[in-house]
Amino acid sequence: MNPATKKQTINRKPLLTAALEQLKSTQRVEIKQIDFAPSQQTGLHNHPCPVVGYIAKGTVLFQVEGEEPRTLNAGDAFFEPPNKTMLHFDNASNTEPMTFIAFYLLGEKETELIHMLE
Repeated sequence: MNPATKKQTINRKPLLTAALEQLKSTQRVEIKQIDFAPSQQTGLHNHPCPVVGYIAKGTVLFQVEGEEPRTLNAGDAFFEPPNKTMLHFDNASNTEPMTFIAFYLLGEKETELIHMLE
């Protein structure tokens, strides 16, 4: 068989299943690339909407209020529930930058993406 016509397989790797506690109508999704410097921290915050995302580069210290802290690496996915305090979303490296992609699931009249709590 000619290698150019060889059938290729599409692989779908499960990354995350996010259970939405309350059903909400989503009219649009805002997608943001967010870059952190080494050791940069977000600070205490929450989101008025569900946020799902993907660590594109680097390592993250991730902790939702009421849950244990976790380390996320490039290729890992995450879920930030609406109105739940995020204790940590911090670049875990003192020397390397970190980049993540966030998908904000917004209702018809929602415009705010984040509330800083400090």
